[in-house]
Amino acid sequence: MIKSSGGWRPIPRVWMDDHGEVQAAALILERQLTFGGINTGLKVLYIPRGPLMDWSNAPLRKRVLTDLRDFARTQKSIQLKMDPEVLIGTGIPGTPDGIDLQTGAEVGQELTSAGWVFSSEQIQFRNSVILDLEPDEEILLSRMKQKTRYNIRLAQKKGISVRVAEEKDLEVLYKMYVETSVRDGFVIRGAAYYFNVWRTFMASGMCKGIIAEADGESIAAVILFYFGGRSWYLYGMSKDVHREKMPNYLLQWEAMRQMKSVGCYEYDLWGAPDVFDESDSMWGVFRFKEGLGGKVIRSIGAWDYAPFPWLYRLYTRILPALLNVMRSTGKKRTRREFSRE
Repeated sequence: MIKSSGGWRPIPRVWMDDHGEVQAAALILERQLTFGGINTGLKVLYIPRGPLMDWSNAPLRKRVLTDLRDFARTQKSIQLKMDPEVLIGTGIPGTPDGIDLQTGAEVGQELTSAGWVFSSEQIQFRNSVILDLEPDEEILLSRMKQKTRYNIRLAQKKGISVRVAEEKDLEVLYKMYVETSVRDGFVIRGAAYYFNVWRTFMASGMCKGIIAEADGESIAAVILFYFGGRSWYLYGMSKDVHREKMPNYLLQWEAMRQMKSVGCYEYDLWGAPDVFDESDSMWGVFRFKEGLGGKVIRSIGAWDYAPFPWLYRLYTRILPALLNVMRSTGKKRTRREFSRE
């Protein structure tokens, strides 16, 4: 429903074995391309975080990938993009914890041989930090860096309190998100989109907001999504005030406790650098997440299949310019919203 409201048409696909058991599944999103309000007759396809299957099963993945290429051709799509959860390694490369995984390397080689290309436009984060929530709270705390534990205690000592958000808090959450986007220079959508997402998933029991307060004022928040024992930190927001009281540390500790309480065994902190050094723009955020005691996972990222290579080349040349215009427009709109607060 959420993606449909943005012009995407969902096309579910499943692959079964000879006994009728599902072996693989994908939610293919299709979008018609328009120019000046006129339908061009062209479309793009995207499989977010899929297909889902046992990627170590070579015959199965060959079957699925062949079917997807055939589907893209019959749909006359400029491109089919996918970013499956196929790991190429865990830990930071070049460190004692850095481990490369054979399946990820094999999949990358097969994709290249079959005509897929590593996408210049990544939608999801390629890498992330995962927290194991199964141990008890004392062990979770012991896995954190000493400075992180200190800042959690500091926030509590400085009077920071945390609570679960209610629907009436959504307006406050969005205003904080606007302030965060202006301060940190990233683009967000209009309020209606986030209210739709947050209300829909909260009503379905798959989303929680957690707010940090100081002196009765909401100063920071996180919004978490959870399903099937897994949880994701997708939205974070904060004001400039009271930052010295370290509210974000206490927020993440409460997030871990809340996700553990609803039966989650894993917490995805959603995003780590592409390059693990200070040159990457996410390095500071990563060090914060790393301090919580998580494990780095590295995936193959997004790959594109182009049935019509010349159209794809044209599209990928034009797309960055269009995205830059959209981002610039979005930033200006968000600044206007913030200036009216």
